[in-house]
Amino acid sequence: MNKYYLGVDLGSTTSKAVIINEDDEIIGRGITNTRSNYSVAADIARDEAVYNARFSILQKKMEDEMKAKPEYKRYIVDLESVFQYEQFKVRLDKLGDELVKTCNAFFKDEKKRDEILGYLRSIRKVFKPVIKHDYLYNNLGSKNQFFRDIVSEKYNEEVNKLDMSLFEPLMTVWDKSISPAENERVTFNFKELVHKAMDELKEKYKNLPETSADNKSVNFDAEMNLLKGNFDHVSETLRQHIDEIADIEFHIENMTGTGYGRALLPFPQDCIRSEILCHAFGAHAIFPETRTVLDIGGQDTKAIQVDKYGLVTSFQMNDRCAAGCGRYLGYIADEMSISLNELGPMAMKADKEVVICSTCTVFAGAELRELTNLGEKREDILGGLHKAIIMRAMSLIARSGGVFNEFTFTGGVARNPAVIKYLTQLVKENYGNNIKINIHTDSIFMGALGGAMFARRNIQAELPSAKKGKQVA
Repeated sequence: MNKYYLGVDLGSTTSKAVIINEDDEIIGRGITNTRSNYSVAADIARDEAVYNARFSILQKKMEDEMKAKPEYKRYIVDLESVFQYEQFKVRLDKLGDELVKTCNAFFKDEKKRDEILGYLRSIRKVFKPVIKHDYLYNNLGSKNQFFRDIVSEKYNEEVNKLDMSLFEPLMTVWDKSISPAENERVTFNFKELVHKAMDELKEKYKNLPETSADNKSVNFDAEMNLLKGNFDHVSETLRQHIDEIADIEFHIENMTGTGYGRALLPFPQDCIRSEILCHAFGAHAIFPETRTVLDIGGQDTKAIQVDKYGLVTSFQMNDRCAAGCGRYLGYIADEMSISLNELGPMAMKADKEVVICSTCTVFAGAELRELTNLGEKREDILGGLHKAIIMRAMSLIARSGGVFNEFTFTGGVARNPAVIKYLTQLVKENYGNNIKINIHTDSIFMGALGGAMFARRNIQAELPSAKKGKQVA
């Protein structure tokens, strides 16, 4: 029986899970928003990692066949995307139930309640097929992994098309409904759901349009073109392999919990590690020459120095407030009524960086409104905000010892293009052009990866107490 190792990073805004095998290879990743129920969030992230691991094992098992027949690989990638859509559909129905429940409880006036319920039904009717299309044809699952963000973006889009008088009641119902729907653990039967996804794929390939979303002919897509006239054979050939991976039992030999909420994990105390240790170990595993790590998480920022083994030699962190962290960016997005994913791209359009007096979350809304009233463009304000965040992080890096050798950026904020832009700019300005800056597609999973690697090695490691710097607010 194969042995697997689990790392769970319970952050303040997202929870991540990584499963590795005995060769330290990542075979499963899972992620979910963390809002009000840490325990459920950890379970959801772990479930997602197991689902993803099944598809990874399928790809590994079919490696030789996929080289000879690239349409097999395309089919498996598409299958996982549609599998994610099948999960999404179930959650969307649960959100619909919550919206109705909230509406019934919140509006005592029957006429007003019926009016809002009518709009809610219309909104869902509009965006549901749009989301389905994006999952099936535009690989939405890999671009955005958060149920809340996907639905929020479409919901806000439709609400903003309506009369302004409807904005407040519709957003109130949304705010009261999304957390209960998002924080409910839904146990899926993998085999049942993957078979539904296979049926959905049949319909997709049967009705494949002549052009893709980017207006390119599918004939230029060799894999898709092969599938277009051959999907039945591919589906039936892979069915046995799919059923085999659906029946695999994952034996978790050992596990490690880390992150902002690690104390709330139902793990034994000796299976809990500091997120500083885990981010450093995970970053070093991907980039062995790493000597400096910056982790901007949801609630705190950590500048970490590591040795050649990936163990921490010194660190500085800001954990007194969420200034300049993921929660702060989330608050700014809410203030601007846009999704978190839109912040970075919008900041990249800035013609200048407006000077921001404070990155304090408490005062952010007021300063944002004041700058807007003064005529500053949203793009320029966001450019200033992102630069201010990185300048704050650079202060922590300097206090931890500076930047040496390779510099690795971890945490969810590493997906923000504007943060990357200003970080690259300021690191090179302060430490020279020879510093190699590492940003990886798995940056958000580094803490969970480090946790899984600690679990496999079953080693003890502590933070360097003698070299801790003073924490800064």
